[in-house]
Amino acid sequence: MQTDVLASAVRTTDGVMNDQAGNAIGRCRVKGIYIVPAAGAGSVVFRDGSTVAGPSKITVNTITGSTSTNWILMPGEGLLFQTGIFADLTDVASVMVVYG
Repeated sequence: MQTDVLASAVRTTDGVMNDQAGNAIGRCRVKGIYIVPAAGAGSVVFRDGSTVAGPSKITVNTITGSTSTNWILMPGEGLLFQTGIFADLTDVASVMVVYG
């Protein structure tokens, strides 16, 4: 299955992932994740939906150091989010997803 690949707006706090125009990203497949950690080790929990109560799809733990970015490519068709993407950040400077 071939689809256009888009990049989300950068998220620096907990919340719904938005597209470049500021609109919430709906149903999609996440193809990649880019995380800039804060000074300490942290994590990002990606949840399906628009709240922290949504089911967890993936948790990415980061290492200590704001210069050690994390870039994760998803295998196959990517990770399906049925209704949207909510990012729950702990000690993370920013996060962005590549989706289609």
